[in-house]
Parts: sequence; C-alpha cells; structure tokens
Amino acid sequence: MVSPVAGAESPAQYSGLPSDFYEPHWYAAYTSANHEVRVAEQLVRRSVEHFLPLYESVRRWKDRKVQLRLPLFPGYLFVRLALRDRLQVLQVPGVARLVGFSGTPKALPQEEIEALQTSLASRLRAEPHPYLTAGRRVRVTAGPLAGLQGILVKRKNRARFVVSVELIQRAMAVEIDEADLEAVR
Repeated sequence: MVSPVAGAESPAQYSGLPSDFYEPHWYAAYTSANHEVRVAEQLVRRSVEHFLPLYESVRRWKDRKVQLRLPLFPGYLFVRLALRDRLQVLQVPGVARLVGFSGTPKALPQEEIEALQTSLASRLRAEPHPYLTAGRRVRVTAGPLAGLQGILVKRKNRARFVVSVELIQRAMAVEIDEADLEAVR
C-alpha cells in the first residue's frame, strides 16, 4: 500500500479505493421474510443508522379488527454506512445482503431516502404501491411534500402521488390534492 501523501484529504485518495468505501451512503438491505423489525432492533443495538419505513393497516379477523404497523417495502430496510463498515450489517441475523450489482452494494440517491422520510414524517397516509416507471411525472408545489417529484395516478376519483425507489423497484403512494401538483417536463 502506498503511504499517505502529505495533505491528502481522505484515505481513499491514497489507497486506490473508491470514496464510497469511507464515506457513509444509504444502502438497501435485503432481509429474510418478515425479519425487517427484528433486523432494525439489532441495528439499534449496534448503533447503525437505519430507516425502516412502516405504514398502518387495519386487518379484519373473524372476531375483531387489528391495526398493524407493517413494512412499507417488505423484505427491505435502509442503512446508512460507509462500505468499510458493511460487516456490521451483514452479520446481523436476518440480513441476506446489501442490494447492488455483481456483488457490489449500490448506494441509493440521498433524495429518494429524503423523499420517503419526508412523506412518512408528514403523517400522510402512505401504503405500498406497484412500482411505476411510466406515468404523468409531477412535482408537489405545496404542503409537507413540497419539492418532491413522483408519478400521479388516480384511484377511486382521488389523486395519489407515487414515490418510487428505483434500486429495489418498490413504490409507495400517498393521497394528495391535485391543486398542490404541477407537471414536470
């Protein structure tokens, strides 16, 4: 290995490794079925920054209704870390791998994670939605989601704003007033 150069700003500059190896980014962690919450609990114990988007769903059984908090993207949660620290996540029981290509984890765009966090923090009713790649692209102009871009769909005469996570090909939808939207060219 080459010795550090005087004035080098990061270890990546002299080690030949990409900056992703040392700088934290968001990654999607693929989990075993129904292990998302347990994995999140383990990540808290290991002090790993993570984000598990949940939504509320009412399920009806024969004798009662139950309100459940379920993963918005079943089988996935998001972790923020430098690649050099990925073993902290991969050694958690229930984690299968970090999502990527050819065995290399792929970082998610910061904007996608921020869009999800903003949507859920705004207390809008979110729920899973089929992944969309085509549709009428819109930008939210007002309200807690102002500035976010997504796809507009109609369901039962109501406007729904769909935010997609391209890497895992999953999406979520929130109901929104059409007056708060503008077309994106």
